[in-house]
Amino acid sequence: MTDKPKRLLGVDLGAARTGLARSDDLGMYSVGLGNIKSYDLDKAALKVAEKAEEINADIIIIGKPVNMNGTLGEKAHLCEQFGQKVSQFTKIPIDFFDERLTTVEAHRILGESGIRAKNRKNIVDSLSAEIILQGYMDMLKNKNSK
Repeated sequence: MTDKPKRLLGVDLGAARTGLARSDDLGMYSVGLGNIKSYDLDKAALKVAEKAEEINADIIIIGKPVNMNGTLGEKAHLCEQFGQKVSQFTKIPIDFFDERLTTVEAHRILGESGIRAKNRKNIVDSLSAEIILQGYMDMLKNKNSK
């Protein structure tokens, strides 16, 4: 008998919009949930915590942009602070996942899909959250298969 897959919430923190994604019921794929405004870090953290509670998430995965040389820059530290703020609003555990180049990948996917650049801003953050969450789930599957 296998354990029930955990429900995960993926988060891509942005300056204006924060993208959200959740895992599917089988724990195999990430599904976009749209964006929340993130001009105010405290309000965004509260909204992320509320969304996590709403979907009964077992864990919240926040993308943390690690520099190409493996060091942590200002944005990575901001993501860590954001995670601390989210944890003030929920008891759901938080983990971080290296999100290097996810926004670049999201723009590439949208470009290949024929979506014009000016129409991307409303979906790129959610897609980035999907990419972060999918990477995290794939990492877990790889760890469990060894």
